[in-house]
Amino acid sequence: MATIVLSAAGAAIGGSIGGTVAGLSSAVIGRAVGATLGRVIDQSVMGGGSEVIETGRIDRFRLSSAGEGEPVSQIYGRIRLGGQTIWASDFAENVTVTRSGGSGGGKGAPSQPKTKTRSYSYSVNVAIAICEGEITRVGRIWADGDEIAPDDLNMRIYKGHKDQLPDPVMEAIEGTGNVPAYRGTAYVVFENLSLERFGNRVPQFSFEVSRPEQKDEPDADSAPTYGIQSVALIPGTGEYALATTPVYYSDGPGSKWTANVNSPLEKTDFAVSLETLGEELPNCEATSLVVSWFGNDLRCGECELKPKVIEKRYEGENMPWRVAGLTRTTAEEIPQQDGRPIYGGTPTDRSIIEAIRAVHDAGKDVMFYPFILMDQLEGNTLPNPYSPS
Repeated sequence: MATIVLSAAGAAIGGSIGGTVAGLSSAVIGRAVGATLGRVIDQSVMGGGSEVIETGRIDRFRLSSAGEGEPVSQIYGRIRLGGQTIWASDFAENVTVTRSGGSGGGKGAPSQPKTKTRSYSYSVNVAIAICEGEITRVGRIWADGDEIAPDDLNMRIYKGHKDQLPDPVMEAIEGTGNVPAYRGTAYVVFENLSLERFGNRVPQFSFEVSRPEQKDEPDADSAPTYGIQSVALIPGTGEYALATTPVYYSDGPGSKWTANVNSPLEKTDFAVSLETLGEELPNCEATSLVVSWFGNDLRCGECELKPKVIEKRYEGENMPWRVAGLTRTTAEEIPQQDGRPIYGGTPTDRSIIEAIRAVHDAGKDVMFYPFILMDQLEGNTLPNPYSPS
């Protein structure tokens, strides 16, 4: 307001004086001086003339899949299914304030107003019932149809045990003794679930769930889930398939791609497999670690056993391939068919050591299991040991 008033006053005073300065009339100069003085007054009275911008603020929230009286699924085997929201806390609003601008203008230019930006984000605690009965694991998780890494979520899993206890966060909010344990129901609790990545809304979750025969059912001890006590870890090929360290291939500066991380879980393939083994076969106590080398002749007396690589030009950037003293450049390549190798490469020695340690750390015995793969393609010139001649 002061800017408008003093601008008009300055123009009137300059007009009464008359004349020109540097080609500008006294009225124009008076308007500029008045406007400048008025802006200073406005900024001091109205908070520096700052502009407030709000982003991400939500006025209303809605939980999906929340309905009283909805049925709870009963499943057997492995299946992907959604759940029912059985509890949720109030939404917590988090405000982040940033300031920018406020710089003075150049000669003859107005100063820039300060800008204050308030960014709103939200979080919530929520419990989702998955199915009836006791499950062995929750595997992959999808949010609005996109697979996400469970480790990115502060999530607790209740497998539906008959003696499971109430969730501590739910009790902290609702009060001790006011929260059921939902015994016999498998459910998950997301604690402080950040909603920013989901557009400040609770996404539609779905879960990959495994529910085998129940332990108290007849013959459960002889069924696969609880009866299997040892397994062989296959396929036994893959240069870094057994590594617990993420490895990346590179063929030069700026070129990099993963060798053994192939899921949104952001863990190595071996780590994911070992974790799944422990959850799906809880009584498994021993593993045979299959490691493949290659034979070059079907005649036993002529056959040579060698470790081989997929390609010599690609090296593991942080774990160079080494097997029995051979390097990638000195080892042979696996034969190809239709432009693709017929097998994966021999696991590097360091990856085998990592795998053995990981299996031991998981509380299981491990046996090194050498395995021979024959890589003779059709049309090779080797004698046929089965030929009658």
